[in-house]
Amino acid sequence: MTCASRVIGHSRKLRNVSALLRQENALFVRWTSNSSHTVSSKRDDALRVRHHGYVPAEKQCYSKSVNDGMMSSPAMLKSSMHWMMAKKLGNPPALLLQTNRSSLTNVYLKRGFSSDSGLPPHQEIGMPSLSPTMTEGNIARWLKKEGDKMSPGEVLCEVETDKATVEMECMEEGYLAKIIKGDGSKEIKVGEVIAITVEDEEDIEKFKDYSPSASVDKVPADKSEPSAPKKEVIEESPKAPEPKVSQPSLVASEDRVFASPIARKMAEDNKVPLSNIKGTGPDGLIVKADIEDYLASGRMEVAASASKQKVATAPDLDYTDIPHSQIRKITASRLLFSKQTIPHYYLTVDTCVDKLMDLRTQLNSLQESLGGKRISVNDLVIKAAALALRKVPQCNGSWTDDYIRQYHNVNINVAVQTDNGLYVPVIRDADKKGLSKISEEVKHMAQKAKENSLKPEDYEGGTFTVSNLGGPFGIKQFCAIINPPQAGILAVGSAEKRVVPGSSPGDYNFASFMSVTLSCDHRVIDGAIGAEWLKAFKGYIENPESMLL
Repeated sequence: MTCASRVIGHSRKLRNVSALLRQENALFVRWTSNSSHTVSSKRDDALRVRHHGYVPAEKQCYSKSVNDGMMSSPAMLKSSMHWMMAKKLGNPPALLLQTNRSSLTNVYLKRGFSSDSGLPPHQEIGMPSLSPTMTEGNIARWLKKEGDKMSPGEVLCEVETDKATVEMECMEEGYLAKIIKGDGSKEIKVGEVIAITVEDEEDIEKFKDYSPSASVDKVPADKSEPSAPKKEVIEESPKAPEPKVSQPSLVASEDRVFASPIARKMAEDNKVPLSNIKGTGPDGLIVKADIEDYLASGRMEVAASASKQKVATAPDLDYTDIPHSQIRKITASRLLFSKQTIPHYYLTVDTCVDKLMDLRTQLNSLQESLGGKRISVNDLVIKAAALALRKVPQCNGSWTDDYIRQYHNVNINVAVQTDNGLYVPVIRDADKKGLSKISEEVKHMAQKAKENSLKPEDYEGGTFTVSNLGGPFGIKQFCAIINPPQAGILAVGSAEKRVVPGSSPGDYNFASFMSVTLSCDHRVIDGAIGAEWLKAFKGYIENPESMLL
């Protein structure tokens, strides 16, 4: 009777929450059923959620447990229910990056609920990924200090990415409790915690000695128990190949080195130990080429070490070590990647620019009368390149492992050199814009690049690049490196006067010619297609009135 009365009493207490449990149970089943994919898709989904925005700590643990096949853990089910109940109470505050076009970029945020450590609810702000190529960033400066109140629209800090400096703004109220990465912090990996925020001002003091690593220690602790059986399986597997009796022969083969007679003679003459050389002949035989390669590499190492000693011991050598900026590092890595992976080839053509210069003079006179900005030769080159891409769309694409992507938009990146490094702002839909609009946008983007204030949308999404070293620097001709993932870049040289044959024998005239070189990705653009594009480009330059039609 006593047991029955207790059951009846408990059932009365739970009667009011049965509906809530039923609802939460349905939500949980629906959520877990949506996650019932293959193991690879689960991992991709978890990575995608973690990469693009807010990920509660409990949900991260649950996603990991699903991937590892541990859905039956009661602790995981409980933490998942807690996460869903917290989500029902309201959305957590989110920090977003505001650009000049009011576009929003997600920041790495993770909600930390009250736990055994005594920490109140808080948020860990991670270094955001602001471009497809960004893997790390720098903190230029914090505009808010620890303890300051944050209001929507206020700038927290300036983040230096691989392309520009972006302001991080807050969209909801809160307090900056702890700055993990201070002013000037460099090489911060994407997703690494840079600051802690709280909702209540009295919680700030509790994060005075906070370390982000302490909050991550709990996840590996929970994972250590289920990983123990895996270790036992791994330890048993090496016992299978025990019957092999090849160890004595291995020791004997290590003492004896096989080499051809001429290789042995070369090694003796140059006092080279054969044991230091790995043979490339049959069954590891050391041949003549191996000795020659070793001697060549050895001499290079000796020369390099000798030059280092000279640099270190030269008493009158004065120098300054300049640290790599973020833009310099990403430029170096991208251009190295381009030269190592893209099969470049180059096509050069000379174009007569006399008619182009006459048209430019007429258009600038009209622009001055209307109060507009002057049109440069580079503006006309950009327009001609865009129209040529529309005429030969095979050059307006990029290579992937499965297909060639051909773009329908003609977005021209323009190389701009600044004191901070090389920038390539983009002129979108250049084939559809007039010369005055192109001129205005190029000048505006160049000024933003020099001020280091370009936003991600100012340089992303280009399909072709134009680099001009002729007008500003007088370079006659050069070959540019392709800007991946694009398939082509046009290098524009300076114009020079040349003597050309006249209409009658013995008659000579003067004409201005400009050399341009097209760098092509041979995987995307065949030689004939590149030549066809240059022919179309030359036609627009030598008959510039056709660009106005």
